[in-house]
Amino acid sequence: MGRIATNTIKQIEILRERGMELDFEEKKVKEILLDIGYYRLGFYWYPFQEQNSDNFRKGTKFSDVVNLYYLDVDLRNILQRYINRIEINFRTKLVYYVSNKYKSSPTWFIDSEVMQSNFIDTIENHYTDEFKNNNKLIKLHHKKYINDKYAPAWKTLEFFTFGAILKIYKSLKNEKIKERISNEYDIRNVKKFINIMGTIVFVRNTCAHGGVLFDFATPKGISILPSISFNNNNRHSLDSAIKIILFIVNKISHDREQELKNILTNLFEKHKDNKAIKDIIINNIGYKYQNA
Repeated sequence: MGRIATNTIKQIEILRERGMELDFEEKKVKEILLDIGYYRLGFYWYPFQEQNSDNFRKGTKFSDVVNLYYLDVDLRNILQRYINRIEINFRTKLVYYVSNKYKSSPTWFIDSEVMQSNFIDTIENHYTDEFKNNNKLIKLHHKKYINDKYAPAWKTLEFFTFGAILKIYKSLKNEKIKERISNEYDIRNVKKFINIMGTIVFVRNTCAHGGVLFDFATPKGISILPSISFNNNNRHSLDSAIKIILFIVNKISHDREQELKNILTNLFEKHKDNKAIKDIIINNIGYKYQNA
């Protein structure tokens, strides 16, 4: 949008000048621009632009841009639901196994015998006054046990983010416990498990913060697992990340894995007859249609 704000009338004029076919009534186009926003829609029309130009390729339709946007919204909502299942399962296993190993240390997450100093040194970034006040159970704990600096792990870690839980896992000194937890997901190599969970955290954060998914790419290559084949050997694509999510969901519930597979298949199949969107699903997301 440059440095000067524009109204919907000017935005429509710009889109027309750049060659976009506005295949909705102007009233509807304005409604969409005021709903989603010209700037955010720009994330979804750049695949339709000519190379090194702001102009759109011939035949670019406004409806295709909107369809791509809603495909992204659907993907975020779907993946968040199943990643939440993974997050809760991972947190539960971490708290259970470590807490039962160190029964005499209920706040083991700040115990130097259990944790590496690189996490303990940052605990105040997590366990703040705001954290204590905003989480009812933690607040009640400190009201009841006024001399406790921290609540036990099974209370505290319930309110830590997925990313923080993964940091705690990585910072455990006991490699046997790490292996015990990674083995629960049928991953024998702890480093591979950290890579896999780190990928899922990255997808989770992208979804949670409204990031764009159709051109998603992991900063690190996803670890190879014997049972997973990545399309075009691309270990950075969203499709490859989805395969990892499906793998972990399967270790929690086979039914939920099949459910997620079916939902995603139906979503991508819904766009199969729209060549513009289908090409993006294949080339950007990395999805492979069965009969394409």
